[in-house]
Amino acid sequence: MTDTVKAKILIIDDDQFLLDMYTIKFKQSGFDVHASMGSVDALSKLKNGLVPDVILSDIVMPAMDGFELIDTVKKDNLAPHSCFVVLSNLGQRSDIEKGKQLGVDGYIVKASATPSEVVAKVTELINEKACPKP
Repeated sequence: MTDTVKAKILIIDDDQFLLDMYTIKFKQSGFDVHASMGSVDALSKLKNGLVPDVILSDIVMPAMDGFELIDTVKKDNLAPHSCFVVLSNLGQRSDIEKGKQLGVDGYIVKASATPSEVVAKVTELINEKACPKP
């Protein structure tokens, strides 16, 4: 990541505490952060022109789960150059496989990663060019 251009991240979770915590962590690490309380809000922001470098999404959410959100965003070509990272407590092999089938670039299990580790993993994906650089 360059010093002059910040990576833009869209964080999606239906838990306000976690959303706020990750927003603060990513801002402290130099990201341009956009937060959404759930998939419906995230879809609205994307349809209204938000173009994030990284989309970090929970899976278990009301109205539309994270898998459905990722599938919709990809099918509707709303973020064609964005990197998709799942951040969920669903850590079963079948969940991780479903994420891979949808083409996610990273899968982080909340319970096994601190907020700092989540930021480090996303930064690593950007630096490895798995995600577009801003």
